[in-house]
Amino acid sequence: MADVFEQDGEISNHEVSDRENSRSTDLDSLVSFQQLIKESWRESKKLWRIAGPSSFTRLCSYSTLLITNICAGHLGVVELAAVAIQDSVIGGLAFGFQLGMGSPLETLCGQAFGAGKIQMLGVYLQRSWLILLGTTELLIFLYIFATPVLKLLGQENDVADLADEYALWMLPQLFAYALYFPTEKFLLAQRKLMAVAWIALAALIIHAFLSWLLIFEVGLGLVGAAITLNLSLYINITGRFLYIVSFFRDAWKGFSWLAFHDLWVFVRLSMALAVMLRLEFWYMMSLVVLRGHLKNAAIEVNVISICMILNGWEAMIFLGF
Repeated sequence: MADVFEQDGEISNHEVSDRENSRSTDLDSLVSFQQLIKESWRESKKLWRIAGPSSFTRLCSYSTLLITNICAGHLGVVELAAVAIQDSVIGGLAFGFQLGMGSPLETLCGQAFGAGKIQMLGVYLQRSWLILLGTTELLIFLYIFATPVLKLLGQENDVADLADEYALWMLPQLFAYALYFPTEKFLLAQRKLMAVAWIALAALIIHAFLSWLLIFEVGLGLVGAAITLNLSLYINITGRFLYIVSFFRDAWKGFSWLAFHDLWVFVRLSMALAVMLRLEFWYMMSLVVLRGHLKNAAIEVNVISICMILNGWEAMIFLGF
């Protein structure tokens, strides 16, 4: 009997010990989980301070395209299809290529800022402008010969002809992209995006008003749509440039001949990123082109373009991050 009581006592002690260990483990897990939540929240706030304004800026800029498509939809089915084709195929090709050509600036400005070589940021910015403006000269022919290109891809004649007229009016967009992307990378590297977000919001409001005024009240149609879209881009660029010149005296020392040095190294890095991004845009572009081969091509193109615009609007949030 005594042995039995001793065994029962040992079992009881083991159970108490196991329970205490279990409670200790649960407490440690709870503390670890609370610490994880606290650290995640702290890191999330840091991330949102940078990604929030960036996403908002991209949403505002992309919304100008959304407004233009809505206005074109009120003009007619063929008009909306022409705008969609131009934005997706002609403008989309230029957008993706120039975005890729300007992407190395993000890395170079980030490295210069981290190394304390602030004066080089302005030089890199000017170097990127030169390369993208040179790229623009090659892409001009795509806008000029939009009709033959679109007809070669199998698009209907009425849509291709109207898209060609719209593309010619959108030629200033090419030069705007060449100036727009580098300024974004320049400011992003220094985490100065709140001012850019306000500039983008102001440009969006002006764009909405001018779209109503020029397209419907003045009656310019697609010409008015092109004018307002170009103006909104140049308002953004002008606001950013004035912001850089006024508040980045250490990073911007004025125009410099150093921008012409080591251009080929910059070009090689840019080309690799441009090809990669261009292939990603071609996936979406091919959907629009293929829909143009179906019956009721204009309607089919309109449907897929609206879906892609909504999808792109959502994607701006993630691109901001």
